[in-house]
Amino acid sequence: MIAVQVTYKINAEFLEENKRNIATFLADFKELRNSKFLYHVYAKDDGLTFVHISMYENEQIQNEVLNIPSFLVFQQERDEKGLVAPPLIENLQHLGSSISMVK
Repeated sequence: MIAVQVTYKINAEFLEENKRNIATFLADFKELRNSKFLYHVYAKDDGLTFVHISMYENEQIQNEVLNIPSFLVFQQERDEKGLVAPPLIENLQHLGSSISMVK
């Protein structure tokens, strides 16, 4: 199991575009109908700091998901137009979940 948390802050002018880009790639992720990954996006109380938490069964699934064109557009636009500082990427050790992932 691969688990990753990405935290980043954007400038206020990029907020609506960031939300649209997130909605677009999440819709594409849902089309995969794949039970081998989970992807969650949260906003902190300031409304400008986002936390993405993703879990993948293996590297092949991770690479497939992260190379969806709408996700690549999200990353590129966020990085070029929206970031206040570079994103913090943290690998997490998965200890358990109330959700079962199919293996």
